[in-house]
Amino acid sequence: MAGKHPVLEALKSGRALNKIWLSEQSQRSHIAPILEEAKAKGVVVQFADKRKLDQLVPNLPHQGVVAQAAAVSYYEVDELLARASEKGEPPLLVLLDEVEDPHNLGSVLRTADCTGVHGVIVPKRRSASLTAVVAKTSAGAVEYVPVARVSNLVQTIEKLKEAGVWVAGAAGEAPGDVYRANLTGPLAIVIGNEGRGLSRLVRESCDFLVSLPMLGRINSLNASVAAGVILYEALRQRKAADAAKAAGPAGGDGHAPA
Repeated sequence: MAGKHPVLEALKSGRALNKIWLSEQSQRSHIAPILEEAKAKGVVVQFADKRKLDQLVPNLPHQGVVAQAAAVSYYEVDELLARASEKGEPPLLVLLDEVEDPHNLGSVLRTADCTGVHGVIVPKRRSASLTAVVAKTSAGAVEYVPVARVSNLVQTIEKLKEAGVWVAGAAGEAPGDVYRANLTGPLAIVIGNEGRGLSRLVRESCDFLVSLPMLGRINSLNASVAAGVILYEALRQRKAADAAKAAGPAGGDGHAPA
């Protein structure tokens, strides 16, 4: 694990860290919060030359901060649903269908934390895993957003449906755009591979598909950007629904696109 913010967030979240290395060339003000938090948590801190840190995490920007962390624990899908239930909220999940770029996974985790997502689900094969690059890109969100790894994404989708969760797939060719879909109830949003999009079986398993309006010539978005737009629309709708509920009875309970 590398970088000031990922390491600091790991400390604050109670993540098990075996040791922290700090560059001898670092400014005191830059590392003071880490030193303070590490002392409070009883984590060993060692100062070393910057070249030592470069060797520990080659080709990864570390900002003079590197930590040896215990392996990240993956969650079960049931635990993600339980997390939503404990908060008294309808589940909001993200499923990544063979998203292979660790930077995309990290960015999705960062947005997921900001939008109140209860968990992210990835397949065990042909998918980015929770690496140091993911932790760095997520800016520490990997410590707060639980990630489940599953053997079969289609079977997981069916399991979510049985639990009352609607499944929406992001697909550029979908006739209904995301702004006309109801995203307020129990929902899982599926984001496809960076190049191929949703696989056929996953697409067919979704309850409905949503697209994003495209006015330019490229007509495609980065997977993590698409996830961010859809998640913030879901958050907007949910906040509006909560406000309407607080104000009085609200009509309509569908989840499919209008």
